[in-house]
Amino acid sequence: MPAPGELIMIEPKRPKPPQHWSDLTVDDRKTKIVEFGLPAFRADQLSRQWFSRLSDDPLSWTDVPAELRQRVKDELFPDLITSVRELTCDAGATVKQVWKLFDGVMVESVLMRYSDRSTMCVSSQAGCGMNCPFCATGQAGLTRNLSTGEIVEQVLAGARSLARGDVEGGIGRVNNLVFMGMGEPMANYKNVIEAIRRLTQPAPAGFGMSARGITLSTVGLVPRMLQLAEEGIPVTLAVSLHAPDDELRDTLVPINTRFKVQEVLDAAWNYADVTGRRVSIEYAMIKDINDQAWRADLLGELLAGHLVHVNLIPLNPTPGSKWTASRPEDEREFVARLKDHGVAVTVRDTRGREIDGACGQLAAVVTSEA
Repeated sequence: MPAPGELIMIEPKRPKPPQHWSDLTVDDRKTKIVEFGLPAFRADQLSRQWFSRLSDDPLSWTDVPAELRQRVKDELFPDLITSVRELTCDAGATVKQVWKLFDGVMVESVLMRYSDRSTMCVSSQAGCGMNCPFCATGQAGLTRNLSTGEIVEQVLAGARSLARGDVEGGIGRVNNLVFMGMGEPMANYKNVIEAIRRLTQPAPAGFGMSARGITLSTVGLVPRMLQLAEEGIPVTLAVSLHAPDDELRDTLVPINTRFKVQEVLDAAWNYADVTGRRVSIEYAMIKDINDQAWRADLLGELLAGHLVHVNLIPLNPTPGSKWTASRPEDEREFVARLKDHGVAVTVRDTRGREIDGACGQLAAVVTSEA
Protein backbone atom coordinates (compact mmCIF):
# COMPACT_ATOMS: atom_id res chain seq x y z
CA MET A 1 0.00 0.00 0.00
CA PRO A 2 1.28 3.54 -0.72
CA ALA A 3 2.19 5.78 2.18
CA PRO A 4 -0.35 8.47 3.15
CA GLY A 5 -0.06 11.41 0.80
CA GLU A 6 2.24 9.58 -1.60
CA LEU A 7 1.97 10.44 -5.26
CA ILE A 8 1.29 7.35 -7.38
CA MET A 9 3.26 7.48 -10.63
CA ILE A 10 1.75 5.38 -13.42
CA GLU A 11 4.30 4.09 -15.90
CA PRO A 12 3.06 3.37 -19.44
CA LYS A 13 2.78 -0.37 -20.05
CA ARG A 14 5.63 -1.60 -22.26
CA PRO A 15 7.64 -4.82 -22.61
CA LYS A 16 10.20 -5.15 -19.82
CA PRO A 17 13.93 -5.03 -20.56
CA PRO A 18 15.72 -8.40 -20.44
CA GLN A 19 16.96 -9.32 -17.00
CA HIS A 20 20.65 -8.64 -16.56
CA TRP A 21 23.36 -9.59 -14.06
CA SER A 22 23.25 -6.01 -12.74
CA ASP A 23 19.58 -6.45 -11.87
CA LEU A 24 20.35 -9.37 -9.55
CA THR A 25 21.34 -9.38 -5.91
CA VAL A 26 24.42 -11.33 -4.83
CA ASP A 27 22.26 -14.25 -3.67
CA ASP A 28 20.21 -14.24 -6.88
CA ARG A 29 23.41 -14.39 -8.93
CA LYS A 30 24.55 -17.48 -7.08
CA THR A 31 21.19 -19.11 -7.65
CA LYS A 32 21.40 -18.39 -11.37
CA ILE A 33 24.91 -19.79 -11.63
CA VAL A 34 23.91 -22.99 -9.85
CA GLU A 35 21.03 -23.35 -12.34
CA PHE A 36 23.71 -23.35 -15.05
CA GLY A 37 25.35 -26.30 -13.35
CA LEU A 38 28.28 -24.24 -12.08
CA PRO A 39 29.50 -23.88 -8.47
CA ALA A 40 28.13 -20.83 -6.63
CA PHE A 41 31.58 -19.25 -6.24
CA ARG A 42 31.65 -18.64 -9.97
CA ALA A 43 29.15 -15.82 -9.40
CA ASP A 44 31.81 -13.71 -7.71
CA GLN A 45 34.20 -14.37 -10.56
CA LEU A 46 31.65 -13.19 -13.13
CA SER A 47 30.89 -10.11 -11.07
CA ARG A 48 34.57 -9.29 -10.88
CA GLN A 49 34.85 -9.56 -14.66
CA TRP A 50 31.89 -7.24 -15.19
CA PHE A 51 32.30 -4.62 -12.47
CA SER A 52 36.04 -4.61 -11.71
CA ARG A 53 37.81 -5.66 -14.90
CA LEU A 54 35.12 -3.89 -16.95
CA SER A 55 35.12 -6.71 -19.47
CA ASP A 56 31.93 -6.67 -21.54
CA ASP A 57 32.73 -9.82 -23.55
CA PRO A 58 31.57 -12.93 -21.68
CA LEU A 59 32.75 -15.06 -24.62
CA SER A 60 36.32 -14.30 -23.55
CA TRP A 61 35.87 -15.17 -19.86
CA THR A 62 37.95 -18.22 -18.98
CA ASP A 63 36.09 -18.43 -15.64
CA VAL A 64 33.22 -19.96 -17.61
CA PRO A 65 33.47 -23.28 -19.45
CA ALA A 66 33.70 -22.61 -23.18
CA GLU A 67 30.50 -24.52 -23.93
CA LEU A 68 28.50 -22.29 -21.53
CA ARG A 69 29.85 -18.86 -22.49
CA GLN A 70 27.28 -18.10 -25.18
CA ARG A 71 24.44 -19.07 -22.87
CA VAL A 72 25.91 -16.95 -20.06
CA LYS A 73 26.14 -13.99 -22.42
CA ASP A 74 22.63 -14.40 -23.81
CA GLU A 75 20.83 -15.12 -20.53
CA LEU A 76 22.86 -13.22 -17.91
CA PHE A 77 24.62 -10.43 -19.82
CA PRO A 78 22.30 -9.45 -22.68
CA ASP A 79 23.06 -6.20 -24.48
CA LEU A 80 20.99 -3.48 -22.82
CA ILE A 81 22.13 -0.28 -24.53
CA THR A 82 23.56 0.40 -27.98
CA SER A 83 25.30 3.64 -28.92
CA VAL A 84 23.62 5.32 -31.87
CA ARG A 85 25.34 8.70 -31.67
CA GLU A 86 28.36 10.10 -29.87
CA LEU A 87 29.27 13.77 -29.79
CA THR A 88 32.24 15.42 -28.13
CA CYS A 89 33.17 18.96 -27.19
CA ASP A 90 35.45 20.81 -24.76
CA ALA A 91 38.48 19.47 -26.67
CA GLY A 92 37.22 15.91 -26.26
CA ALA A 93 36.73 16.14 -22.49
CA THR A 94 32.92 16.02 -22.71
CA VAL A 95 31.31 13.03 -24.40
CA LYS A 96 27.57 12.80 -24.91
CA GLN A 97 26.03 9.48 -25.88
CA VAL A 98 22.61 8.66 -27.24
CA TRP A 99 21.75 5.06 -26.38
CA LYS A 100 19.09 2.91 -28.01
CA LEU A 101 17.44 0.53 -25.58
CA PHE A 102 16.10 -2.93 -26.42
CA ASP A 103 12.72 -1.51 -27.46
CA GLY A 104 14.11 1.31 -29.62
CA VAL A 105 13.69 4.00 -26.97
CA MET A 106 16.46 6.61 -26.83
CA VAL A 107 18.15 7.95 -23.69
CA GLU A 108 21.26 10.01 -23.03
CA SER A 109 24.30 10.02 -20.81
CA VAL A 110 27.19 12.47 -20.54
CA LEU A 111 30.77 11.88 -19.43
CA MET A 112 32.64 14.99 -18.30
CA ARG A 113 36.39 14.84 -17.77
CA TYR A 114 37.99 17.43 -15.51
CA SER A 115 41.62 17.83 -14.47
CA ASP A 116 41.03 16.11 -11.12
CA ARG A 117 37.97 13.89 -11.67
CA SER A 118 35.50 12.40 -14.11
CA THR A 119 31.75 12.80 -13.70
CA MET A 120 28.94 10.88 -15.35
CA CYS A 121 25.43 12.20 -15.78
CA VAL A 122 22.94 9.39 -16.42
CA SER A 123 19.28 8.97 -17.25
CA SER A 124 16.83 7.16 -14.99
CA GLN A 125 13.79 7.28 -17.28
CA ALA A 126 13.10 7.53 -20.98
CA GLY A 127 11.36 10.87 -21.06
CA CYS A 128 9.86 12.39 -17.93
CA GLY A 129 6.39 12.82 -16.52
CA MET A 130 7.05 15.96 -14.48
CA ASN A 131 6.14 18.28 -17.38
CA CYS A 132 8.45 21.18 -16.47
CA PRO A 133 7.96 23.58 -19.41
CA PHE A 134 11.59 24.72 -19.74
CA CYS A 135 13.02 21.18 -19.87
CA ALA A 136 13.58 19.30 -23.15
CA THR A 137 12.90 15.94 -21.49
CA GLY A 138 9.74 17.21 -19.83
CA GLN A 139 8.39 18.29 -23.19
CA ALA A 140 8.62 14.70 -24.42
CA GLY A 141 6.54 13.13 -21.65
CA LEU A 142 7.27 9.81 -19.96
CA THR A 143 7.91 6.75 -22.11
CA ARG A 144 9.04 4.31 -19.41
CA ASN A 145 11.28 3.72 -16.42
CA LEU A 146 14.76 2.36 -16.98
CA SER A 147 15.68 -0.92 -15.36
CA THR A 148 18.44 -1.15 -12.76
CA GLY A 149 20.65 -2.80 -15.37
CA GLU A 150 20.03 -0.06 -17.95
CA ILE A 151 21.02 2.61 -15.44
CA VAL A 152 24.14 0.75 -14.28
CA GLU A 153 25.23 0.05 -17.85
CA GLN A 154 25.40 3.77 -18.68
CA VAL A 155 27.96 4.17 -15.89
CA LEU A 156 29.94 1.07 -16.83
CA ALA A 157 30.05 2.17 -20.48
CA GLY A 158 31.63 5.43 -19.41
CA ALA A 159 33.99 3.57 -17.07
CA ARG A 160 35.13 1.33 -19.92
CA SER A 161 35.86 4.34 -22.13
CA LEU A 162 37.97 5.90 -19.40
CA ALA A 163 39.75 2.62 -18.63
CA ARG A 164 40.65 2.22 -22.30
CA GLY A 165 41.93 5.80 -22.54
CA ASP A 166 39.32 6.67 -25.17
CA VAL A 167 38.49 10.01 -23.52
CA GLU A 168 40.82 13.00 -23.72
CA GLY A 169 43.15 13.03 -20.71
CA GLY A 170 44.31 9.44 -20.72
CA ILE A 171 43.27 6.44 -18.65
CA GLY A 172 40.95 7.24 -15.76
CA ARG A 173 37.88 6.13 -13.83
CA VAL A 174 34.44 7.44 -12.94
CA ASN A 175 34.72 9.40 -9.69
CA ASN A 176 31.34 11.09 -9.52
CA LEU A 177 27.85 10.27 -10.69
CA VAL A 178 24.85 12.57 -11.01
CA PHE A 179 21.28 11.45 -11.66
CA MET A 180 20.49 14.58 -13.63
CA GLY A 181 19.96 13.12 -17.08
CA MET A 182 16.58 12.28 -18.55
CA GLY A 183 13.81 11.54 -16.07
CA GLU A 184 12.81 12.13 -12.45
CA PRO A 185 14.89 9.62 -10.45
CA MET A 186 12.50 9.56 -7.48
CA ALA A 187 9.67 8.49 -9.80
CA ASN A 188 11.71 5.36 -10.59
CA TYR A 189 12.77 4.97 -6.98
CA LYS A 190 13.22 1.21 -6.63
CA ASN A 191 15.35 0.76 -9.74
CA VAL A 192 17.43 3.86 -9.02
CA ILE A 193 18.19 2.80 -5.45
CA GLU A 194 19.10 -0.70 -6.62
CA ALA A 195 21.41 0.82 -9.25
CA ILE A 196 23.10 2.91 -6.57
CA ARG A 197 23.56 -0.21 -4.46
CA ARG A 198 25.21 -2.07 -7.36
CA LEU A 199 27.48 0.87 -8.08
CA THR A 200 28.53 1.36 -4.45
CA GLN A 201 28.91 -2.28 -3.40
CA PRO A 202 32.61 -3.20 -3.13
CA ALA A 203 34.11 -5.80 -5.42
CA PRO A 204 33.23 -8.40 -6.36
CA ALA A 205 29.56 -7.59 -5.75
CA GLY A 206 29.59 -4.18 -7.43
CA PHE A 207 31.49 -1.31 -9.00
CA GLY A 208 32.89 0.05 -5.74
CA MET A 209 32.06 3.75 -6.08
CA SER A 210 31.80 5.94 -3.00
CA ALA A 211 28.19 6.87 -2.25
CA ARG A 212 29.46 10.32 -1.33
CA GLY A 213 30.37 10.79 -4.97
CA ILE A 214 26.78 10.26 -6.10
CA THR A 215 24.17 12.99 -6.40
CA LEU A 216 20.49 12.06 -6.65
CA SER A 217 18.19 14.80 -7.89
CA THR A 218 14.46 15.32 -7.53
CA VAL A 219 11.90 17.99 -8.32
CA GLY A 220 10.48 17.34 -4.88
CA LEU A 221 8.67 14.01 -4.48
CA VAL A 222 8.42 14.42 -0.72
CA PRO A 223 7.52 10.83 0.31
CA ARG A 224 10.52 9.50 -1.60
CA MET A 225 12.80 12.16 -0.14
CA LEU A 226 11.76 11.04 3.33
CA GLN A 227 12.29 7.40 2.34
CA LEU A 228 15.77 8.18 0.98
CA ALA A 229 16.79 9.55 4.37
CA GLU A 230 16.21 6.11 5.88
CA GLU A 231 18.12 4.10 3.23
CA GLY A 232 21.49 4.47 4.90
CA ILE A 233 23.17 5.46 1.61
CA PRO A 234 25.04 8.78 2.07
CA VAL A 235 24.40 10.21 -1.39
CA THR A 236 23.99 13.93 -1.95
CA LEU A 237 20.37 14.98 -2.32
CA ALA A 238 19.80 17.67 -4.96
CA VAL A 239 16.45 19.45 -5.06
CA SER A 240 15.49 21.09 -8.36
CA LEU A 241 13.70 24.09 -6.85
CA HIS A 242 13.87 26.73 -9.62
CA ALA A 243 11.60 29.15 -7.74
CA PRO A 244 11.28 30.16 -4.07
CA ASP A 245 7.58 31.04 -4.25
CA ASP A 246 4.66 28.69 -4.84
CA GLU A 247 2.99 30.96 -7.38
CA LEU A 248 5.86 30.72 -9.87
CA ARG A 249 6.94 27.19 -8.97
CA ASP A 250 3.43 25.88 -9.69
CA THR A 251 4.14 26.87 -13.31
CA LEU A 252 7.82 25.98 -13.62
CA VAL A 253 7.62 22.70 -11.67
CA PRO A 254 3.99 21.46 -11.87
CA ILE A 255 4.45 18.85 -9.10
CA ASN A 256 4.55 21.90 -6.81
CA THR A 257 0.76 21.93 -6.95
CA ARG A 258 1.01 18.73 -4.88
CA PHE A 259 4.12 19.34 -2.77
CA LYS A 260 4.63 23.03 -1.98
CA VAL A 261 8.00 24.78 -1.58
CA GLN A 262 8.08 24.65 2.21
CA GLU A 263 7.09 20.99 2.34
CA VAL A 264 9.85 20.13 -0.13
CA LEU A 265 12.40 22.11 1.85
CA ASP A 266 11.28 20.53 5.12
CA ALA A 267 11.93 17.10 3.58
CA ALA A 268 15.34 18.33 2.44
CA TRP A 269 16.22 19.58 5.93
CA ASN A 270 15.11 16.23 7.32
CA TYR A 271 17.53 14.51 4.94
CA ALA A 272 20.35 16.78 6.08
CA ASP A 273 19.52 16.16 9.74
CA VAL A 274 19.34 12.35 9.37
CA THR A 275 22.41 11.91 7.15
CA GLY A 276 24.59 14.89 8.03
CA ARG A 277 24.90 15.48 4.28
CA ARG A 278 24.63 18.96 2.78
CA VAL A 279 21.66 19.39 0.45
CA SER A 280 22.12 20.93 -2.98
CA ILE A 281 19.48 23.31 -4.30
CA GLU A 282 19.40 23.35 -8.11
CA TYR A 283 18.11 26.58 -9.61
CA ALA A 284 17.91 27.12 -13.38
CA MET A 285 18.41 30.80 -14.11
CA ILE A 286 15.72 31.84 -16.60
CA LYS A 287 15.73 35.35 -18.02
CA ASP A 288 13.03 37.61 -16.54
CA ILE A 289 11.19 34.60 -15.07
CA ASN A 290 12.87 33.56 -11.82
CA ASP A 291 16.04 35.66 -11.71
CA GLN A 292 14.74 38.83 -10.03
CA ALA A 293 16.69 40.21 -7.08
CA TRP A 294 13.67 39.93 -4.79
CA ARG A 295 13.41 36.22 -5.54
CA ALA A 296 17.08 35.84 -4.65
CA ASP A 297 16.32 37.48 -1.31
CA LEU A 298 13.32 35.22 -0.74
CA LEU A 299 15.39 32.16 -1.58
CA GLY A 300 18.14 33.33 0.76
CA GLU A 301 15.65 33.77 3.60
CA LEU A 302 14.29 30.24 3.08
CA LEU A 303 17.73 28.63 3.03
CA ALA A 304 19.70 30.67 5.57
CA GLY A 305 20.96 28.66 8.53
CA HIS A 306 20.57 25.26 6.88
CA LEU A 307 23.14 22.72 5.65
CA VAL A 308 22.72 23.70 2.02
CA HIS A 309 24.49 24.81 -1.13
CA VAL A 310 22.86 26.52 -4.11
CA ASN A 311 23.87 25.47 -7.61
CA LEU A 312 22.76 28.11 -10.11
CA ILE A 313 22.39 26.71 -13.62
CA PRO A 314 22.43 29.03 -16.65
CA LEU A 315 19.54 27.67 -18.69
CA ASN A 316 20.53 25.76 -21.81
CA PRO A 317 17.60 26.71 -24.05
CA THR A 318 15.92 24.22 -26.35
CA PRO A 319 15.13 25.06 -30.00
CA GLY A 320 11.99 27.16 -30.34
CA SER A 321 11.62 27.68 -26.60
CA LYS A 322 10.66 31.05 -25.16
CA TRP A 323 12.90 30.33 -22.18
CA THR A 324 16.51 31.49 -22.24
CA ALA A 325 19.41 32.08 -19.86
CA SER A 326 19.56 35.06 -17.51
CA ARG A 327 21.59 38.14 -18.34
CA PRO A 328 25.08 38.03 -16.79
CA GLU A 329 24.40 41.08 -14.64
CA ASP A 330 21.21 39.54 -13.24
CA GLU A 331 23.06 36.31 -12.51
CA ARG A 332 25.79 38.22 -10.65
CA GLU A 333 23.20 40.11 -8.59
CA PHE A 334 21.42 36.86 -7.73
CA VAL A 335 24.68 35.36 -6.49
CA ALA A 336 25.49 38.45 -4.43
CA ARG A 337 22.06 38.47 -2.77
CA LEU A 338 22.34 34.83 -1.75
CA LYS A 339 25.81 35.42 -0.31
CA ASP A 340 24.43 38.37 1.66
CA HIS A 341 22.12 35.87 3.37
CA GLY A 342 25.08 33.63 4.22
CA VAL A 343 24.10 30.97 1.68
CA ALA A 344 26.86 29.12 -0.19
CA VAL A 345 26.36 29.42 -3.94
CA THR A 346 28.17 28.54 -7.15
CA VAL A 347 27.30 28.85 -10.83
CA ARG A 348 27.45 25.54 -12.66
CA ASP A 349 30.05 25.04 -15.35
CA THR A 350 28.05 24.89 -18.59
CA ARG A 351 29.39 21.98 -20.57
CA GLY A 352 27.98 20.63 -23.80
CA ARG A 353 26.09 23.65 -25.13
CA GLU A 354 27.35 23.04 -28.67
CA ILE A 355 26.26 19.38 -28.61
CA ASP A 356 22.59 19.81 -27.70
CA GLY A 357 23.59 19.82 -24.04
CA ALA A 358 20.17 20.14 -22.45
CA CYS A 359 18.89 16.77 -21.29
CA GLY A 360 16.64 15.24 -23.90
CA GLN A 361 17.65 17.48 -26.80
CA LEU A 362 19.93 15.09 -28.61
CA ALA A 363 17.75 12.02 -28.05
CA ALA A 364 14.81 13.95 -29.50
CA VAL A 365 16.86 14.82 -32.58
CA VAL A 366 18.00 11.22 -33.11
CA THR A 367 14.46 9.91 -32.62
CA SER A 368 13.08 12.36 -35.17
CA GLU A 369 15.69 11.23 -37.69
CA ALA A 370 14.94 7.53 -37.22
